[in-house]
Amino acid sequence: MEGEFNSMSELYKLAPSFVPQPHGWGKFKLASPVTHYFLCEFIDMQNHLPDPVSFCARLADIHLKSVSPTGQFGFVVPNCHGKILQTNEWDSDWASFFTKLLVNFLQIEIETNGPWHEYEQAFGTIVTTVIPQLLGPLQADGRVLKPSLVHGDLWQENAAINLATGDPVVFDASAFYAHNEYELGTWRRKTIKFGRPYFNQYLLNIPPSEPAEQWDDRIRLYSLKFNLAHMIGWPGAPFVREEYVLCLNFHTPQQLTRQECSTI
Repeated sequence: MEGEFNSMSELYKLAPSFVPQPHGWGKFKLASPVTHYFLCEFIDMQNHLPDPVSFCARLADIHLKSVSPTGQFGFVVPNCHGKILQTNEWDSDWASFFTKLLVNFLQIEIETNGPWHEYEQAFGTIVTTVIPQLLGPLQADGRVLKPSLVHGDLWQENAAINLATGDPVVFDASAFYAHNEYELGTWRRKTIKFGRPYFNQYLLNIPPSEPAEQWDDRIRLYSLKFNLAHMIGWPGAPFVREEYVLCLNFHTPQQLTRQECSTI
């Protein structure tokens, strides 16, 4: 709860009309088992998809205006993606930070669903080959990559419409300072309703990082973390791991086509 309180607080500082105001968190004294709470402003909401134009403009504004307190990638306190404690210690190198985050989720997924050699071997290729190819160039050849505050779990169940104002509102954040494009990784999953109009509107506010030609491959790479979170949250989901082996068993990003891997 401390992690969610701090996540929502950081977002609220930048976008008070986009995020419910956090009020506090703590632990009930007499509850058994141990029970924590998080209190925030009540907003009467409608669970409809927000307008892409307004939604993406507000999201991009957070990404642009936010400033990491250390100048690095990470967050001020440990926090969770759903029920999963995620690695978020400060790191100046984005490829290094994302590698640790992805391996963190992979290890928990294997503990949840059991070992599978081919699956783990395919992920080894991601870590040793694909991440350096796709994320290394973001901070190479004099490029500077800004750590941006991201919501961290931005899908249709964590966004709604404020009935009093008609404005979009987001909640249930697992925030940290990241490459801004990481935020879009979850939108590539099959079940996510933030489709092409949201990608298009976001890119009107913030164009792809350089190298721009690797933008789509980077989004697919980032989506792996969110798919791992799904497999941890819903153990034994049919065919998900099988699809992953098909999609991960490659040696260069160009070999992973959208047709072959629609979940990414």
